[in-house]
Amino acid sequence: MRDFIHKILNMMNISGRDGAVLLLSLLLAFSIWLIHNLSLRYTEFLQASVEATSNIEGHYYRSSNRSDIIARCQTTGFNILRNGLFSGGHKVTVAFDASSLHHKSGETYYITSSELKESAHLIFGDNVQIEYFITDTLFFRFPYENHKRVPVCPVHVLSFRPQYTALTTLEIEPDSVTVYGEPSHIDDITRINTEAIKVSDISAGIHGMAKLEHIEGVRMSQDEVRYTMSAGRFVEIPVTVSVQPRNVPPGKTMMIYPSVATVTLRCIFPIASDLSEGVRVYVDYNDFISSLGGRCLGRMSALPQGVINYSVSPKVFECVVKDEE
Repeated sequence: MRDFIHKILNMMNISGRDGAVLLLSLLLAFSIWLIHNLSLRYTEFLQASVEATSNIEGHYYRSSNRSDIIARCQTTGFNILRNGLFSGGHKVTVAFDASSLHHKSGETYYITSSELKESAHLIFGDNVQIEYFITDTLFFRFPYENHKRVPVCPVHVLSFRPQYTALTTLEIEPDSVTVYGEPSHIDDITRINTEAIKVSDISAGIHGMAKLEHIEGVRMSQDEVRYTMSAGRFVEIPVTVSVQPRNVPPGKTMMIYPSVATVTLRCIFPIASDLSEGVRVYVDYNDFISSLGGRCLGRMSALPQGVINYSVSPKVFECVVKDEE
């Protein structure tokens, strides 16, 4: 063969160096021709083997089977060549929204070809225009999986700017998730914690997304939650009031030491009215009965509107109960 090519080059009066240049030129020309033709659009039948993933309540997230699909498409030669390199079409995995899958029975779900047009680029590649589907319906089997619903517990480290505080608790949405896995993996799970939510120098409401902690061998219905919390400026108002007994039965007298307490009201700024009006501190007789040595906590009656929280000083009062004479 080499002698034959050598004779042809000699007949064309082409030296060895010129022959190498000629061969490279021919190879370059062929490459340009091939790329040009593969970039053109053609009409062809394409085939793919589809595996489905979806977050269906109570089922494994990945289908245990593949479903073949055939469609007549307009696409580039590159896509046709790629499709033809795989026997039976290339294998793809497509994530479907649970709402787009229809339940047939048991573990079997299906999706119709008319609902697949939005996923055509995921199945057959980009720059594909579907003329029509040969395959009418794709069926997938999502095996049942052990699962249960557990609450989400936020883990947070929050610090506020001076004179600012939280006006509401840190709220999580959703407040629970479904966990999936083997019984040995999920039986002892009673809650899912978030990764630490760290926010500092807070002077206004905060919000954001927090990832959930990863547990080996366990899948969750979602891997992150949204958190929100209101915050605002506050002022502190000290109020001195007498401490009153409550629920003392007839024939008994309860004496409280000290008889006055200082209540520090933490109020939303600005203050619209005098919030010290109506502040009452009391000691419940029932607390005295269950106490050790007559030491009882002071309690507050209903807080005035605009009060975020409060503290009572002292926290503990000495109580003595006597029979009335």
